[in-house]
Amino acid sequence: MNNGDQRRLNGELEEDEEDEENNDGLAAWERAYADERSWESLQEDESGLLRPIDNQSLHHAQYRRRLRAASTTRIQKGLIRYLFIVIDLSKAASEMDFRPSRMGVVAKHVEAFIREYFYQNPLSQVGLVTIKDGVAHILTDLGGSPESHVKALMGKLECSGDASLQNALDLVQGYLNQIPSYGHREVLIMYSALSTCDPGDIMETIQKCKKSKIRCSVIGLSAEIFICKHLCQETGGSYYIALDESHLKDLILEHAPPPPAIAEFAIANLIKMGFPQRAAESSVAICSCHKEAKVGDGYTCPRCKARVCELPTECRICGLTLISSPHLARSYHHLFPIVPFDEVSLSLFIDQQNKLPKACFGCQQSLLGPGNKPGLRVSCPKCKQHFCLDCDIYIHESLHNCPGCDSTRHSKIPTANEGG
Repeated sequence: MNNGDQRRLNGELEEDEEDEENNDGLAAWERAYADERSWESLQEDESGLLRPIDNQSLHHAQYRRRLRAASTTRIQKGLIRYLFIVIDLSKAASEMDFRPSRMGVVAKHVEAFIREYFYQNPLSQVGLVTIKDGVAHILTDLGGSPESHVKALMGKLECSGDASLQNALDLVQGYLNQIPSYGHREVLIMYSALSTCDPGDIMETIQKCKKSKIRCSVIGLSAEIFICKHLCQETGGSYYIALDESHLKDLILEHAPPPPAIAEFAIANLIKMGFPQRAAESSVAICSCHKEAKVGDGYTCPRCKARVCELPTECRICGLTLISSPHLARSYHHLFPIVPFDEVSLSLFIDQQNKLPKACFGCQQSLLGPGNKPGLRVSCPKCKQHFCLDCDIYIHESLHNCPGCDSTRHSKIPTANEGG
């Protein structure tokens, strides 16, 4: 063996030793199980055997529980929301109990939440606030552009210092206190630290938020903290601790649909809104948002003729709320949601095996399992059509219309015309 081979071999051995040190001396097979946490995907059945968890059925069961809880009573919801997302970027966010770190996981799911939030709440606005070094910083003002929020968030992911919950609440309370009475004021705090370093009495700040009708909710990434629980109880929000990444994702997305309206805001109000026209491609005007001249790409306020870049927004000149008709239409389904579908019991399938449909009415996929055994299915209580679990979730979360009811409604129209 020559000297080059010897040096290369020594280098490989040194790298292997470094890898072993970085993995706390675990063997390769131990690291694989430690990384994947494969034991969490097993459950014990009635006979005591270990079987893999049916994630699809589990996800659907959780979804239907949330759907039933949301539809038990008819309540008024706030469709025009003003939400500040407060992200803890203190040194606690650099902990690696979530992979790659708490900060990385939070940033990824906040990005997904922002896009889902604007999809379900096209008339609402979001702002971003970060906490680090004991100070709260406004990352983005309240606005209706998901891309600008995501871009600003991904460019400021640095952890340092301690977290100050009071400074964050003081900052957002000052902004949200100026929101009109018809707007629903909310704060969602992604908190990683186990303490808060505050300059004054945080209890007074919590009472200010309560007086301003600001609903504060907290999602913790460590352990439960009394001050966070007290904040949520006083302001009518929710407080949960994320157990893992999938649980964190579910907790964040639960804040995307409009929440129940606070009693003081449940009074009907007439809101002036403008439907601006899109500017011609060759037109040149000064944008009121960025204070600079732009060619084409923009909308003209119908009241003061000012140019704005995106919708929905509030005109910087006359204060008129500017939206488009598709935004208004997408908010409509929250007022009249589809009733939850009924689960078809196995006994009913056995009694009426030849009468029940064998394919999903939505996607036309077979509803029978291996060996023509009955699979899980749901039925619409109005049109009685049967759907698979995937179509059930798609209809209630994205489509917001029952295909069976719509097809029945449209099939009756020609008959009525012929009779007339």
